[in-house]
Amino acid sequence: MAVEYAGEMAGVLAAPELYGFTGGEPPSVEQLTERYRRQVAGPGRAGEYWLNWVISLDGVLVGYVQATVIGAEAEIAWVVGADWQGRGIAREAAVGLAGWLREQGAGLLLAHVHPEHVASAKVAAAAGLRATGELDDDGEQRWEG
Repeated sequence: MAVEYAGEMAGVLAAPELYGFTGGEPPSVEQLTERYRRQVAGPGRAGEYWLNWVISLDGVLVGYVQATVIGAEAEIAWVVGADWQGRGIAREAAVGLAGWLREQGAGLLLAHVHPEHVASAKVAAAAGLRATGELDDDGEQRWEG
């Protein structure tokens, strides 16, 4: 992830329906610029790494994947802009991320998916994760694998 992606990514993340399950609202360019600055700087905690990549399709940014890695455990997430959903982009990106993390030695992958978000549940399953039935404080289900 690079700070200079903030402008284009603000457009990718602008659809209010992207926040239907997670809450919140579309970020401004300024908010994304600050978020990307923090992501590039990293967590500043020994043994913890933030990995963030934009997803590009034919030279156009369409979403992102990310992982927070602590030891042999990695929590992954993905977002694809509303205009590009339903094309398998999130699935391909999450499967690729999960495979790469496993190649790097990740022993446990985690994700949190809203129980009613069927599309994200399918992405998590494709990435080799399974629903645990456990809900976090935000009401999202823990997936692991």
